[in-house]
Amino acid sequence: MLLYHFSEDPSIKKFVPLPHPTKSEMPPVVWAIDEEHAPHYFFPRDCPRVVFSKSDKLSKEDERLFFSQTSASKVIAVESRWISRIQQTTLYQYTFDSAGFELYDAIAGYYISRFTAVPLAVEPLENLLDCLTRADVELRITPDLNPLRDEIISSTLDNFSIIRFQNASKR
Repeated sequence: MLLYHFSEDPSIKKFVPLPHPTKSEMPPVVWAIDEEHAPHYFFPRDCPRVVFSKSDKLSKEDERLFFSQTSASKVIAVESRWISRIQQTTLYQYTFDSAGFELYDAIAGYYISRFTAVPLAVEPLENLLDCLTRADVELRITPDLNPLRDEIISSTLDNFSIIRFQNASKR
């Protein structure tokens, strides 16, 4: 299995374990993501986004609320003020062999390694909107992520991720 790390820096030769900025109890680690969850990171690093997918625990009412207007099983919502930055950003996809990594969070697709990791390859992703299109996700653009986040947190959705929300529009 292959794992990935996305960065706006094209010159990383090796990934050295670092402490988590908010989880001081964690040892220093290298973070990677699996292929299924990679599209969650086809964005500039600081771009706030809400990602949600269908699951067996989703009520019929919530399925209608969140998915009645789409055939996609995964939706990623971003704020409209980030669109030009998304269009202008080139990301670099670093590819790792999964040896030396362990699963940290299955729902999010996060893997960690306590050891320095050397990428097998690095590839530029120059058109992030095209990357998302090829990943078969629905991209939703909204002026404000807060109402969607609130709805998701109070719903039966159990397969969601809220990324870099500290950078979202303030209420």
